[in-house]
Amino acid sequence: MRTTPAIFSRRKKRIQSMKKTVIVNGQLVHYYCTGQGEAVILIHGLCGSSLWWDRNVATIAEHYQVYMIDLPGFGNMRHARKQFTIHNCSAYIHAWMQAIGLAAAHLVGHSMGGYICMTLALQHPEQVRSLVLIDTIGIPLHRSVIQMLWPLVKDAVRTAPTFWPILCYDALRAGPITLWRAAQEIVALDATTTITSIKTSLLLLWGKNDNLVPLTSGEKIHTMIEGASLVILPKANHISMYEEAQTFNEELLSFLRKA
Repeated sequence: MRTTPAIFSRRKKRIQSMKKTVIVNGQLVHYYCTGQGEAVILIHGLCGSSLWWDRNVATIAEHYQVYMIDLPGFGNMRHARKQFTIHNCSAYIHAWMQAIGLAAAHLVGHSMGGYICMTLALQHPEQVRSLVLIDTIGIPLHRSVIQMLWPLVKDAVRTAPTFWPILCYDALRAGPITLWRAAQEIVALDATTTITSIKTSLLLLWGKNDNLVPLTSGEKIHTMIEGASLVILPKANHISMYEEAQTFNEELLSFLRKA
């Protein structure tokens, strides 16, 4: 396992996060780690990377050991794009946790990452202390990839301008082939069986103005999982952890303390 320091810039804070590498199933995997305490893993969504947690990780790391990992085909793992499929990502996270000796963690997943967290919780419940799903996919969207483009543009434009360079950078790193392949899997996804099978303590965080995965999806998931909590972020869109970071961080930490 290889470790190098990496500075993550945060709003009003600067923290040093360790960029690490480990071999998982013969492949070099990059991830970041910072903080101390129980483990919290942050898993990004489509077109994302560890950079999307820019406004969250410092606050969470004051109380927990935070891990950020890029999915195959995205961010620092862009060279693994030929292996990408949304349905094998939970196995990727499971194998990575085993490789670094992480027995269990709280999982925090955004959008596509939310579905991956749910799948891992279903397949390996012993590894998941709790789930936090942010504007997650899973309820059929009844849209084509082309029909998703305009909602995506609207949410991107309405997100803080400081996010735009991150979005463009990560889109370029992923490339059109990986993005198209992932988007096709997302629009075809019906995770109803997975959702109704979840038994793990769960918090749903949703942007009220999410155009890409609307709040109605969050409300449906909320009714499908007994004991789940739903918190609506009134000023946020699909990138709610960035758009309304302070409220997001407060709600996340409050949930984790009780989980």
